Amino acid sequence: MLCCDPSTVEPGQFLLITADEQTAGRGQRGTTWESSKGQNLTFNIGWRPSPDTTWPAANEQFLISEITALAVVGAIEDTLSEHRALSEGNLEVKWPNDIYFGDRKICGMLLEHQLSGKHIASSIAGIGINVNQASFATLEGREEGRGAPISLHQIIGHNVSREAVLEAFIRHFTDGIRILQEGHYDKVEHAFTTLLYRRTGWHHYRDAEGEFIGEFASIARNGILTLRKQNSHLHSYAFKEVAYVI
Repeated sequence: MLCCDPSTVEPGQFLLITADEQTAGRGQRGTTWESSKGQNLTFNIGWRPSPDTTWPAANEQFLISEITALAVVGAIEDTLSEHRALSEGNLEVKWPNDIYFGDRKICGMLLEHQLSGKHIASSIAGIGINVNQASFATLEGREEGRGAPISLHQIIGHNVSREAVLEAFIRHFTDGIRILQEGHYDKVEHAFTTLLYRRTGWHHYRDAEGEFIGEFASIARNGILTLRKQNSHLHSYAFKEVAYVI
């Protein structure tokens, strides 16, 4: 859904484009996104950093993904504010940037950056949040299983305002931009790691060598995930180089 050119935006400004229908949603490296017309929140937000502000370098670009994911979580938490017992402990971020409610996916996003040397010239995020869709097509036979989609409607039992969810996202997102501009990168990383899916304990994964059991070790500012295998060796992975085994 990446359809706007952030390079046309004035430095320090944003460009927001929403879509009522998405016919060919895509995620990281060819994955797809299902969304019924008029039911969910699908939008692009593009921006260019102002040259006179602190901003992550090109090799720190995952910080932008982190504030975007945190903004989505904040918007969903605001929406569920009257159902706090539902949201507590259930919202997590599955690396690199899918948002899960329990073991089911409520939001997916795709971020792209234009680089200029060691600097980020502009960024764009395509985001899809499941809001009012009441049912989804079976995902590999796992409609009610891990990784299958879920919506806010399904969680609380009624429709909610898509506009209110978007407004909450923008509020949290601009707060995240301000935190980055103030140089508080550690604060962003801590908040993101706290919400990380499978951040504690040993879990099943699969890499080029096969299936293994590992535990989370760290995420670098360039997005590289490091896991510790049961032999205590650390292994680092870029996007799509390791998979969660469900």
